[in-house]
Amino acid sequence: MISPDAIRGYIDIMLLSLLRTQPSYAYELAQKISSVAGEDYTIKQTTLYSAVKRLESAELVTSYSAISDSGKPRMYYQITEQGHAHLAQKIAEWKLTKTVVDRFIEGAPS
Repeated sequence: MISPDAIRGYIDIMLLSLLRTQPSYAYELAQKISSVAGEDYTIKQTTLYSAVKRLESAELVTSYSAISDSGKPRMYYQITEQGHAHLAQKIAEWKLTKTVVDRFIEGAPS
């Protein structure tokens, strides 16, 4: 299982990636994260809510209230144009980070 400390810097990328295709509410986002991550990672509700509020404050997502398919009112989050640009930048940064770390894992030349 991935520790919360190890994945903390990537929560925003995960959420923005999920929101790039359609708006979603917090519980649904948590379910999607669990579905994709399997038993390797489980997001805490406090972590999720803190992240969406941080993304909203940074104007990377917006929120609106709507009725869900089950008939319950929910707060939905959707990615903004600025959020799309930020996500693209963070994905590129992640790929470079992974490449550099992989060099060390695979045995950096002495």
